[in-house]
Amino acid sequence: MGQLFSKKNKEVFAAPLGMDNPVTVQVLGICSALAVTAKLEPAIVMGLSVTVITAFSNVVISLLRKTIPNRIRIIVQLVVVAALVTIVSEFLKAFAYDVSAQLSVYVGLIITNCILMGRLEAFAMQNGPWESFLDGLGNGWGTPKFW
Repeated sequence: MGQLFSKKNKEVFAAPLGMDNPVTVQVLGICSALAVTAKLEPAIVMGLSVTVITAFSNVVISLLRKTIPNRIRIIVQLVVVAALVTIVSEFLKAFAYDVSAQLSVYVGLIITNCILMGRLEAFAMQNGPWESFLDGLGNGWGTPKFW
């Protein structure tokens, strides 16, 4: 249990909460970061959706990283993200239909999110599942929509 919350893992999680966040530093993936309404509930749901998809796609890619052929790695990453976006979208339609209708196509646009794809390529392909999960949470929570 001590290794799960080691100093390195705390840094992996905390770094994107501040100035190491891609939206803050590089203005990557600004579309889904700004694709919120003037209402609080859809903004929170969108933020949580991006966070969940980023964290779990990082885990899946991290688990598969040694088996993915280099020439199709981007395609595999896109398929993983698309599957998770579909699951989240269906979950929202089933349990939060009003918010899902307000967000309209924006949840689907998470598939093309540069932050997400960048984290998969830069972090999840190089690190283990737990560190990748923490990186995904940190990047999701550290984007301006949660400030």
